[in-house]
Amino acid sequence: MIRRLTETDHEKCFDFLSEQPAENLFIIGDIEAYGYEKDFQKLWGEFNEEGELIAVLLKYEENYIPYAKGAFDAEGFAKIMLSDPKFSMMSGLKDVTAKVEPFVMHRLKRKRQTYYAKCTALSHDLAATVDTSKVLQATPKDADRLVQLLHSIPEFSDSIITVERKKRVLEEGVSRSYFVEEDDEMVSTASTTAENTVSAMVVGVATLENFKKKGYATQCMVKLCNQLLKEGKELCLFYDNPSAGIIYKRIGFQDIGFWMMYSFHREEKV
Repeated sequence: MIRRLTETDHEKCFDFLSEQPAENLFIIGDIEAYGYEKDFQKLWGEFNEEGELIAVLLKYEENYIPYAKGAFDAEGFAKIMLSDPKFSMMSGLKDVTAKVEPFVMHRLKRKRQTYYAKCTALSHDLAATVDTSKVLQATPKDADRLVQLLHSIPEFSDSIITVERKKRVLEEGVSRSYFVEEDDEMVSTASTTAENTVSAMVVGVATLENFKKKGYATQCMVKLCNQLLKEGKELCLFYDNPSAGIIYKRIGFQDIGFWMMYSFHREEKV
């Protein structure tokens, strides 16, 4: 049985999602931020005959994220999505979205697959040997320099991050950044985004070209990850490049599958 979830379901829903906090980073974060009763955000749950929650579907604006650990009513979730005139995106773990995909394929515009990895403990050797004494934590006053650094690196040149937004997320505590300087110039950084009480996503790992191969990005990552892990949070990240994956795995990240992002044609009005 699928039904809308409300605030009265929160404990059951949160316990279910928190069994895999890194995998459910976005759903958990959105629930903590906006709850169950917003016009732009809704949640549905599927319950088995024993009344146990076995699957969750989040709607945030036009995007839907399904989650389940086993078999679930994928067609039922698809019907909910297709009944929404604003539906134009779906994202989630490949094992889950693959079950919904056949029921929405007729509206598919494009899809993208990225590696999804999580970290629950730092590599012991790395944690013991990497010197992080030069790594500083950014404050909102550093937002301008952080954004300048990212925009000066080719792979981040089309980033939509602005100084105002960076400053705001640092102030709100949903993001944190660490960086290394040389001669008062910010040369390497690593950040989090979508932080919630149980997990966080690592983003914006970057180093200026002339300062690569000095271990600065690793130092930033170790400092950042160590701090979050001490707070009891699981870490996750996306990556496209397998060579980048090798670096992350040295730190302690492990692949947990693929994260899929779909875009769909909206239903044409008759």
